[in-house]
Amino acid sequence: MKLLFDQNLSHRLVVALSDIFPDAAHVRDRNMERAADATIWDFAGTNGYTIVSKDGDFHQRSFLHGPPPKVVWLRMGNCSSEQIAEALRRNAVQLFAFERDPDAALLVL
Repeated sequence: MKLLFDQNLSHRLVVALSDIFPDAAHVRDRNMERAADATIWDFAGTNGYTIVSKDGDFHQRSFLHGPPPKVVWLRMGNCSSEQIAEALRRNAVQLFAFERDPDAALLVL
């Protein structure tokens, strides 16, 4: 599963989750740390990424446009990167099922 972490999440998640999500990337790794949501959306859709974000804008975009790309919306409030990594690990089965579902556009964690 190719996760693309939005700029509102730490780039350190890529390394922290590399054992379970080895194809993950951060927008910073793709020179998009200041890119508009539309640019990130197009890049993710074209390159097979699922966007992971705390930003509600991607939630709205998923309803307007549908997949690809898919969106994982983290509704976790103020928390550490370690807590985010743990939540993604804890929900890995659900994440992989979401990836396989061709009709799924949004997963809220």
